[in-house]
Amino acid sequence: MLINVPQYTDVEDKVAGPLTMKQLGWVIGLGIILLILWNTLPAIVFFIIGTPVTLLFLALAFYKPYGQPLGSFVIFGIMYYFRPKIYVWKRTPEKEQIAPMIVQKSNASATDKKITSETLKGLALLLDSKGSQHSENIDEILKKHTLKK
Repeated sequence: MLINVPQYTDVEDKVAGPLTMKQLGWVIGLGIILLILWNTLPAIVFFIIGTPVTLLFLALAFYKPYGQPLGSFVIFGIMYYFRPKIYVWKRTPEKEQIAPMIVQKSNASATDKKITSETLKGLALLLDSKGSQHSENIDEILKKHTLKK
């Protein structure tokens, strides 16, 4: 038996023409605000105040940054601003675990400090030429260091 699975469950139902319930609410709210402003303010002041109010309400009704309605986007921004920020980090290992690691590193570093002036000149040549020129001694030194690690 085949069962129909509903699709597009995240799409809101249209209530009045192409408007959803939220959009219709914002448009009705805009109409009420504009009616109050029209009856209380002179015409010039009404247009000066009414234009930004109209743009704000239309943006709240229709604009969707990152796929979310502007109203929820603004609410999430306000919540982010006022909520405490929590930073999580990994705990450091216990002292018993740190001690063997320090001993291993100190043994390895004692052998690595044997660098002669000839080795240093070879490394400088290798770095200055960006790897195009090198001496045979550098290849041996690099092999020794990679085998130790």
